[in-house]
Amino acid sequence: MSTTPRISVIIVTWNKKDYVIDLLNSLSNLDFPRTQLDITVVDNASSDGTVEALQRLFPDVHLLVNAENIGGTGGFNTGLSWAFSQPEDRYDYLWLLDNDVVVHKHALSALLTVLEQNPDVAVAGSTMMQLDYPWRINEMGAFIDRGRGGLILNRHHEEIPGWREKPLEQLLSSDVDLSTLLLHCQPTMDVDYVAAASLLIRAPVAKKAGLWQDFFIHFDDVEWCLRIAEMGHRILVSPRSLIWHLSAAAKVPSWILYYDNRNILYLLQKHSNAEAVKGTARRIIIKALYYMLLGKPDLAQLHLTAVADFKQQVTGKKAINLADKLQPIAEIDAIVRDPSCKSILIPFTVNLQATGIQSALVKAMKQRNDLRIFYLCPPANVAYPQCQLPGAIPIHIPQFKLMRYWKYFKLRSQFDIVFQSDYQPILPLSWIAKQTLFINDEYFCLRRSPCLSDLVKTLPVLLRQYFS
Repeated sequence: MSTTPRISVIIVTWNKKDYVIDLLNSLSNLDFPRTQLDITVVDNASSDGTVEALQRLFPDVHLLVNAENIGGTGGFNTGLSWAFSQPEDRYDYLWLLDNDVVVHKHALSALLTVLEQNPDVAVAGSTMMQLDYPWRINEMGAFIDRGRGGLILNRHHEEIPGWREKPLEQLLSSDVDLSTLLLHCQPTMDVDYVAAASLLIRAPVAKKAGLWQDFFIHFDDVEWCLRIAEMGHRILVSPRSLIWHLSAAAKVPSWILYYDNRNILYLLQKHSNAEAVKGTARRIIIKALYYMLLGKPDLAQLHLTAVADFKQQVTGKKAINLADKLQPIAEIDAIVRDPSCKSILIPFTVNLQATGIQSALVKAMKQRNDLRIFYLCPPANVAYPQCQLPGAIPIHIPQFKLMRYWKYFKLRSQFDIVFQSDYQPILPLSWIAKQTLFINDEYFCLRRSPCLSDLVKTLPVLLRQYFS
């Protein structure tokens, strides 16, 4: 192009004031003329002062404020509708960004190069790095398993050689091209979709493709990319355009499970076949059984509701109320000091340092002579610490799985509470104590352990949905 293109930047946010401020600050360091960028932030009725902060700190940013939280779908559709209403020649490209990313200084220019050098490409996306592990790739574009309803993240968790020692601030401003740092990495790669965490699209193509399907959140950008590909356009990811996004490993599955499971069925219905839809629905029901066995019946119900709502063709936002509420880690003191809790089992999968609860447990043991804390040591072939808690009573488990399960069975009814990692639960442990405390790096949730009578009541429902 003989002139510098004009770009509409669309960001959607809801109650992430600090994140969106970090993003806007990173945009100010782009190697692209600020005069050619129109930045629009769509706020989904945030209650954390986002709008007021942006008005004060970024007066040149265009704000669109929705009256309620209408999700990522509704937010991006608000921004796209506004961009589509502008004069035809106002924008050459639209750049969609998540609110919780920061962008490399070459992130936009690298995407522009891809589109300007490849007329048959309509969409270019950035390589998504992990904000909490800056040296690690989250995805370099992705593919769809249209048979089993899965996402295949390209180069997921691949580490960049030599980056562990470098702070994010240095990476953001350095000259980086991952195609020169990674084995068999080309300057661009064709993919099924790139996430709207950083997606640059030709403005005329975006308008022709239209608004996102009303998923509320998740899989909406995936469906849009598949729709654009079916229009005859290519979708590329660039290893020269980098953004950093909070990794999914830090996000514990909860209410979002409903949308993930419902929306993948809609995606397959539109872009695959009936057999794939049926098989995926059955796998979702099997996952519901898993959550029942784990002791999270409310999350099991989310899976069943997702399938039922898909069959009724329910879309958009869903009122979701989970039975068991999350509590801040700091409140775990009250649990371990409760006189009714006399025995606790903590497995090796719970990272006491990451959760920050080690000192609370040690203090409780020192102050309560009647409290016994047991530590379930990992089998010899598993790379976990043998113990993370001074004074804990070790319980060793066999290396072979069947023998381990027999060991778990023999431990039943010996503990008041068993801890479980939200990231890596050990399913049989949920059945051996009166209560199960699920914990992650930020929150915990104390739940009644599953019982056989509840499972018996639920099985007919699961079977009916599975065979319907």
